[in-house]
Amino acid sequence: MEPFKRNDSAKMPSLFLLSEWMEHNEGLSAGFTSRLGGTSEAPWSSLNMGLHVGDDSEAVVHNRDLLAHALDWPFEAWTCGEQVHGCHVHVVTANDRGKGRLSRLTAIGDSDALVTNEKDVLLTSFYADCVPLYFFDPKKDVIGLAHAGWKGTVLEIARLTVETMQSSYGCLAGDIQAAIGPSIGVCCYEVDETVLKLVKPLIQELELSQFEQRTTLSTIINPTQAGKARINLKELNRQIMIKAGILPMHIEITQWCTGCSTDVFFSHRLEGGATGRMSSWIGMKKGELNE
Repeated sequence: MEPFKRNDSAKMPSLFLLSEWMEHNEGLSAGFTSRLGGTSEAPWSSLNMGLHVGDDSEAVVHNRDLLAHALDWPFEAWTCGEQVHGCHVHVVTANDRGKGRLSRLTAIGDSDALVTNEKDVLLTSFYADCVPLYFFDPKKDVIGLAHAGWKGTVLEIARLTVETMQSSYGCLAGDIQAAIGPSIGVCCYEVDETVLKLVKPLIQELELSQFEQRTTLSTIINPTQAGKARINLKELNRQIMIKAGILPMHIEITQWCTGCSTDVFFSHRLEGGATGRMSSWIGMKKGELNE
């Protein structure tokens, strides 16, 4: 069953909601934006959330405010990092609330993953093919987001996010729920030997540590021609989550491919780099979870 449910309305942006998480956890909001329902002009039309792609900054800030309003969150809660395709996990405190919402210069520096137990903080990050990873511990009321392109995946940012939740908040991996959001699929993501030589050792390590997963792992790389192959980044990140101790039954994974659906999503690869960015988000409202 598809975990990200599309919510279209003439009065708000077109969004993809982690509906089951939200239905079972009052005060939790989590999901992913589409490219539809904003004010940016081509080639960023129309709901571009990225301040770093050449779009008019006023349009981007307005789009971000549109999302906050659609979610019934104050725009002041919007909090994001400066993504660098690395693996640093930043623990967000109350003092970080609102960083990066109006300017990239004020974003949390060099951070591709954010975790927090703060209420009324809306964690956000940005994508146009890379894999959005969501984390939620309902027992500790801890949330997290991670941005995993191929570099972040090879650096195992999913595992590092889980480990930071454990060390900073005492979370147990078995309690953590995770979700993998809309991103480029194996159908559209072909890479060369430069990437393959870094991905293959990780897959071999996973095969050694998870014997029962070997059949699945063998499908992560699909050779296409000499020196090239398609990679299933979603499944690779799922396996890294399992390696980190998250139960397979606690991991949701979308079927949406940004490359196949450029009418709905931005795709850096399919649109030649001249495009906007979607946003993931997750936040907990004060007084509505396990207070």
